[in-house]
Amino acid sequence: MSENGFDQRFDLGRRPAGPAFLPPGPGRPPAPQPHPEPVPPILTRIRTESAPRTAPPVPAPLAVPAAPRRSRASVALLVGACLLVGGGAGAGAGFLAADPGVGAAIRQYPPAAAGPAPGAAPDTQSASLELLPSVVQISAGNSRGSGFAIDGQGRIMTNSHVIEGYSRVQVRMADGRRSAARVVGTDPATDVAVLELAGAPPPAAALGVSNGLAIGQPVIAVGAPLGLTSTVTAGIISAVDRQARLGGQPEQLLLQTDASINPGNSGGPLANLQGQVIGMNTAIATVGGPEAGSIGLGFAVPIDRAVEVATEIIANG
Repeated sequence: MSENGFDQRFDLGRRPAGPAFLPPGPGRPPAPQPHPEPVPPILTRIRTESAPRTAPPVPAPLAVPAAPRRSRASVALLVGACLLVGGGAGAGAGFLAADPGVGAAIRQYPPAAAGPAPGAAPDTQSASLELLPSVVQISAGNSRGSGFAIDGQGRIMTNSHVIEGYSRVQVRMADGRRSAARVVGTDPATDVAVLELAGAPPPAAALGVSNGLAIGQPVIAVGAPLGLTSTVTAGIISAVDRQARLGGQPEQLLLQTDASINPGNSGGPLANLQGQVIGMNTAIATVGGPEAGSIGLGFAVPIDRAVEVATEIIANG
């Protein structure tokens, strides 16, 4: 660990990388090299663990994430990397997703119902300022990921694979506060999990809707890639309803984005320029394995589906 707090293992471009070329022997022409077979992108979850999981009561303080682990799938997703509600509602009205007997609701807003002050054009800066206070870093043993507050009761949404095998984790908020959190429940099939903080919660993120998203729409991704907290990257919606398989789970429809997503982004929000969460970052496609990092092919669970799953988790938790 350097004095800047970065794990030297991740390098961040400090060492040159590339093929080594050796001169041919005396009097010999260079040996012909066969054309390598093209390497197809592999879709892999962003897994950041290096040791067997043994669930501790409360994990150690946050640290820089361990190196990602390659999946066996032919197309591997690096999970980083929200919830489903029904279609339309009146302008300015929020959607409530809750079981009548639970007493807790996750509220979603159509795009026009929240955002910057009237007259201000939405942009990445205003969206970042809106969303950053709600985004957290999650530590579960050797696994590191991101998450975001979904209500005022201390509930945090993240990826199931980030906290897999743990009943209690540690959360670091954008203002530097740390708090223990219990795992309310998980749904590995959709890679959605819900936590509940023990201390004072961060402000809840504004949850948008993923129904009606358009290709080319600008978005931002927020999280803690490689342990770099409160990192914001920007891009567009590259595709909607992209069919993909997360690990050994059934195929599902995901949002595709070219916003940079890397290990540690798992569970963080993908948001529109009004700062509304429209997806949860969960995976990237890479060429040459997870170590290659982002190549502009990221995937997120649509917020509508994530909200539906989270509501069921809370009802059963």
